[in-house]
Amino acid sequence: MAERRRDRLDQPQEPGRIRLPKFDPEAFGQWSESIARYMGTAKFLVYMTIVILLWIAWNVLAPPSLRFDPYTFTFLTLILSLQASYAAPLILLAQNRQADRDRIAAEEDRRRAVMQKADTEYLAREIASLRVALGDVTTRDFVRSELARLAEELDEQANRRQRRAEKAAEKAYDRANDRAADKAEKKAAKQRKPAKLDEPIDADAYDPEHVEPL
Repeated sequence: MAERRRDRLDQPQEPGRIRLPKFDPEAFGQWSESIARYMGTAKFLVYMTIVILLWIAWNVLAPPSLRFDPYTFTFLTLILSLQASYAAPLILLAQNRQADRDRIAAEEDRRRAVMQKADTEYLAREIASLRVALGDVTTRDFVRSELARLAEELDEQANRRQRRAEKAAEKAYDRANDRAADKAEKKAAKQRKPAKLDEPIDADAYDPEHVEPL
């Protein structure tokens, strides 16, 4: 069926697909970063300088039959150009990965800052509510002052009751004295009242010295 479709003119031909080798982008990125870091060290510069000096010295001082890259050093220039052409993409890839890490770190820092701000606002609200609640809670000094005031009020009420009781006792005593005096006066008045004419006079109790004048 595939061959028939290729032979037909009314069907578009499918372009040939080139299958590239598969690789792990993360592993390749780590490898490129390691190379870029190594190329940015003093060790790499020293080693590369030694190799270039030995290359030039060999191709200048060695016998002509042993020179593999005579003056103008074309092969050395090609190698250095090839190194530079690979070094630039590797460095850019390492920089991109570093930029991605920095971006992720910045987003994480921003997220943590937002969470910390929210936590700080929550704690501030909680502290404010606690202050308001503590303002309504009775303290030890407040309880002591209230108890002292209550004790003073109770003492004042007890003193008032005692004074009222004393006044009531005095009034009762005065009334009792007044009643006793009234009774004594009434009794004395009865004793001082003269006897009636129609009543017989007791001769034994009659005393002419105590007869009241008319």
